[in-house]
Amino acid sequence: MSAFQLNQNDGRNVLVVEGDWTIDTIGRLEKDLVALPSLHQDISVDVSNLGALDTAGAFLIARTVSEIEAEAPEHIDLIGDHPQAETLFRLVQTAFEPGEDAKPYRFSVIDLLARIGEGGLEFLREARSTLSFLGRSAVTTVKLLLTPHRIRWTSVVAIMEEAGLDALPIVAFLSFFIGVVIAFIGATILGQTFGATVFTVDLVGWAMLREFGVVLTGILLAGRTNSSFTAQIGSMRMRQEVDAMKTFGLDPVEVLVVPRILAMLVMTPFLTFAATLSGLFGGLVISWLVLDISPILFITRLQEMVPVRNFWVGLSKAPVFALIVAIIACRQGLLVGGDVQSLGKATTASVVQAIFLIIVTDAIYAMVFMELGI
Repeated sequence: MSAFQLNQNDGRNVLVVEGDWTIDTIGRLEKDLVALPSLHQDISVDVSNLGALDTAGAFLIARTVSEIEAEAPEHIDLIGDHPQAETLFRLVQTAFEPGEDAKPYRFSVIDLLARIGEGGLEFLREARSTLSFLGRSAVTTVKLLLTPHRIRWTSVVAIMEEAGLDALPIVAFLSFFIGVVIAFIGATILGQTFGATVFTVDLVGWAMLREFGVVLTGILLAGRTNSSFTAQIGSMRMRQEVDAMKTFGLDPVEVLVVPRILAMLVMTPFLTFAATLSGLFGGLVISWLVLDISPILFITRLQEMVPVRNFWVGLSKAPVFALIVAIIACRQGLLVGGDVQSLGKATTASVVQAIFLIIVTDAIYAMVFMELGI
């Protein structure tokens, strides 16, 4: 049973420690030790009745002595004999560095400008590295397409199943409810403002065919597939499998990146098509149940009022979004270091960058198509 007393003996301050002072026994004593007053006087430690002692107990005693004396002592004056006390106290004192009082920090305009500048430089460095990796991956992909026997088709098909077919249910499910939401918004606004709920069909058609089908697919892939690709390649980096590939003369871009690029380029348009159909079906269901617009009328008006070019406008974005998802995910995976923390950071950065680029790219598409009148 560990215990302590602070006594005065012949005008000397003595800290009497008894029992075992180890990491398993000192937890309940720390609060009482902190409450001891600062005497600003020298103090001795009586170790006559001290039992087992480890570095945790020695550090706690040394810290208590420094707080009572109000300064870090050069050495601790011991009373009594103990086989380990002097050695352990000397060990912990060499590493004992009392912290300085925290100074109040005032955030200034200079600090704000410095952070903005650092963020801008980091953005430029990240953009440069991403474009460099994009160019390297594109060149490698073209070379492999010219020599298709070198492509690892088994990996391509497996990734198509994992990132494409397995993602189909969630993409279709969420797109259905996006179509439902758009139909409800159209029915509310158009019905209350113009009394023309039939235009809800036009709204659903334009929104799903042109924007929401492909954008929702890209964002879902950025969250689902990006994190998966980054974690897979990052885990290989942590286990030094990528270094082993290089040792055997294999190019990691050719082995790991190109199959994922090809799989995403093939599957993303199909997922976009499924998401668009599912969203239109959601709008059709709400129009039928809430607005009394029959499915035949919905489909007829959709064919008459929504040009088919909107479908191709939306579908044209799918390969670009696929490339964004694959490139960002693979690049962040290859940047993972040897610890789990770097894997978590890379996965987070992968998802955030992919979603950001997908939204920015969609905005650029919108501006270009508006200028072209498409």
